[in-house]
Amino acid sequence: MSGSGEFRLEGLCIKATPLGENDRIITILTDEQGIVRLAVPGARRPKSSLAAATPLTYLSLQIFGKRNLKSVRQIKILKSYSGLGKNIECLAAAQAITELTFLLIGNNDQQQNYLTCVLAHLDRIYLYEVSKEEDFKILSISMQSLIHLLAIGGINLPIHHCCKTGAPIIPPLGNWKWNCYYLPSEGFSTIEDPQSNLKINASEVALIQRLLFPELPIKSNGELLGPKKVWLKILFIIETWISTQLEKDISSLKMLKELYS
Repeated sequence: MSGSGEFRLEGLCIKATPLGENDRIITILTDEQGIVRLAVPGARRPKSSLAAATPLTYLSLQIFGKRNLKSVRQIKILKSYSGLGKNIECLAAAQAITELTFLLIGNNDQQQNYLTCVLAHLDRIYLYEVSKEEDFKILSISMQSLIHLLAIGGINLPIHHCCKTGAPIIPPLGNWKWNCYYLPSEGFSTIEDPQSNLKINASEVALIQRLLFPELPIKSNGELLGPKKVWLKILFIIETWISTQLEKDISSLKMLKELYS
């Protein structure tokens, strides 16, 4: 960012904290600068024109200042995702995205397409209407969003190659004797390993591999592929992969696990 003068910046607010009596500090995810922290003077005053600086809001900002912590002069809301709080499942899925973002993206860290990917998945969560009590599609949307963001952030879930031999993993669908073994520190092995804490069959491997595609894996009748217990297994894989590779836990994943278990 420029050391002086004013400039415009677009980004998604992913955190907002109080600053002094009337001000606020916001954390913005941008394409150009990665994660940026900005002061918003007067944002907590009643009827402030800068009160829109709240989490899960996509903003256009007029920035000024010469200090490291620059300030916001004007705010325009481009899109608000505040409605994600309509139910706890949607909120947990959105919070998992922001928690992972803090782990993957740093200051002045340009990640091409990362913000675009975040917004696309927030759109899917925001627009989805839970249709019945046993509906677990938000769980699948959440798992796919994290797999996509891990791939862009450079910590891809290595489901396509054996971590022991390097050979491609091609699951033989219909062969129920075939298994793959998951190791949180290495990836997936087609060779049985005593260190593995999870065994995955061919259809489960194929399902995880399909999650790298843009769309969810849907049957011809419109139903989601895989029962809920398989999606909870995928949640376990993603949760332990993030915990092992990034040495941090994502609390929202624990919430999702409790909601769907």
